[in-house]
Amino acid sequence: MSNLFLKLIKFFPPELAHNITIKLLKFSFKKKILIDNPILNQHLLGLDFSNPIGLAAGFDKNAEVVNPMLNLGFGFVEVGTITAKPQYGNEKPRIFRLSEDMAIINHLGFNNAGSDKVLQNLQKLKLSNLSSGIVGINIGKNKNSEDAVSDYCYCLEKIGPYGHYITINI
Repeated sequence: MSNLFLKLIKFFPPELAHNITIKLLKFSFKKKILIDNPILNQHLLGLDFSNPIGLAAGFDKNAEVVNPMLNLGFGFVEVGTITAKPQYGNEKPRIFRLSEDMAIINHLGFNNAGSDKVLQNLQKLKLSNLSSGIVGINIGKNKNSEDAVSDYCYCLEKIGPYGHYITINI
């Protein structure tokens, strides 16, 4: 099934393929597929990771599919980059496939729904009830911001309490 999905999704432009994947993930993976071997457990900076493999910021920019990604086996998921206000990001096209290298170049430019919408999504997670993984929050400044420090502080105060750790994307 997953191989068929990967073959089909490659027919779509990269950003559309990503958006389709996010939408599909919202409808599945209610239970964790695999249970981590305890030998993979990590205790770092006061956090207990079920395994050391994480999903970096950029995939789930708006904290829409945290639980499905944790249920796929990631030990942690970092959402974002989240900015104080919603922003479109860079002009399209902004994702490029390098098929021969099996790689992608991402030049999205912090496109996201903004801290208010992401806060709603993070509140739904009920972070204290998450026992299957760690949630990180990646924050950045808006592209047209005149005061980057205020943007970072705003995001940190507003959505910081809803993650296990914060990454500041400069």
